[in-house]
Amino acid sequence: MTDEPVTQTRIFRFWLPLAATWLMMAAEGPFLAAVIARLAEPTYNLAAYGVAFSLALVVEAPVIMLMSAATALARNRLSYLRLRTFTHILNAAVTLAMGVALLPPVFNAIAFGLIGLPTEVASRTHIALLILLPWPAAIGIRRLYQGVLIRHGLARRVAYGTVVRLTVMCGTAFLLARHGGIEGAWVGAAALTMGVSCEAVASRLMVGGTLRNLMQTPGAAAGAASSWVALSRFYYPLALTTLLSLGIHPVVTFFVGNSRSSLESLAVLPVIGSLVFIFRSLGLAYQEVVIVLIGDDHEGYAPLRTFGVRLSLGVTVGLSLIAWTPLAGVWFQVISGLSPDLASFALTPIRILALIPGLTTLLCFQRAIMVVRNTTNGITWATIIEVVGVVVVMWISISNLDAIGAVAAAAALLIGRIGANLYLAPAMREQR
Repeated sequence: MTDEPVTQTRIFRFWLPLAATWLMMAAEGPFLAAVIARLAEPTYNLAAYGVAFSLALVVEAPVIMLMSAATALARNRLSYLRLRTFTHILNAAVTLAMGVALLPPVFNAIAFGLIGLPTEVASRTHIALLILLPWPAAIGIRRLYQGVLIRHGLARRVAYGTVVRLTVMCGTAFLLARHGGIEGAWVGAAALTMGVSCEAVASRLMVGGTLRNLMQTPGAAAGAASSWVALSRFYYPLALTTLLSLGIHPVVTFFVGNSRSSLESLAVLPVIGSLVFIFRSLGLAYQEVVIVLIGDDHEGYAPLRTFGVRLSLGVTVGLSLIAWTPLAGVWFQVISGLSPDLASFALTPIRILALIPGLTTLLCFQRAIMVVRNTTNGITWATIIEVVGVVVVMWISISNLDAIGAVAAAAALLIGRIGANLYLAPAMREQR
């Protein structure tokens, strides 16, 4: 990176292509939900797709932070090679875990014993999860290469890869939907798998020149990449953090499956989650920006914090304008294709979740500071607090207050996220 001062303009230029990348990925959820909602038996298929996606997210969790790790560590040949081998090991592990989850005894224990899915939903979920089998490893590969691109100032190429992903995903969904006779949940799973797999290939092609230069860059692997033990200690809290964060989705699904209005809640939660993710994505893009631009002496801390606070306010206002105005009906009925009853059902949860995008932006800033300071254990403890908060609120709401599942889930996710932000609040203060 250059020695250019860290101004608001420079931060915006660096953030914009990454935000575009996340925004394009966020469009996947609403698009696929809209496709599924327009196919046969949409309630069953939306629920099945949501459950399969939640389970796949848990399996994928250990590879999510590879992009942040590569952004922070891919400085020379030895560091990159160690990180690449580490990625291959993680990819093999998550694929094996996905295969185990697909075994009928294991899947039945999860679907029927743990979540309590209706048979109509469980059967569709099993096939959708099978279709998603290559998805976690493809995510791991592309996040490694995207981190290398970001580290070397080529964030625009990350956006180009996402264009490939969306194009393939949309094409696959349209072709399968037009074919007819294919369950909507399977259409969504196939579109996701094809899109991410092609994005991984595109990322590898675009990073080729950078890797050649990186392989010629001498120097010892330093810091967190100095040894396998150091790398494991650095990455373990990050992997555990995402495992806990994404693992909360099946937990929420379990509680919702045993709640009042469970089928309606399971049907609308993927649609609600997709809308919230559009605004969350703008904040999620900020984590790597902070890691790259903060500088060795944290000279970029103050302007990065200012940008983060402004971004947090912006995404909160943006989602609130939809959640609390007639635009909600436009989104849920016209765009997402929900019936009037399901669209009305989704209003209370989305209004509760309106603060989540802003809190996510602040959390990403806080996590980035922890990564830069090599104190990743703090990230894990914040996530533990968030998960415990979600579980406790869900248990009280559903088991004791007989709350509607989707409303209880929204309240639990909000309270849990506030707990994580409060734990990491000291990261908002500059330390040199």
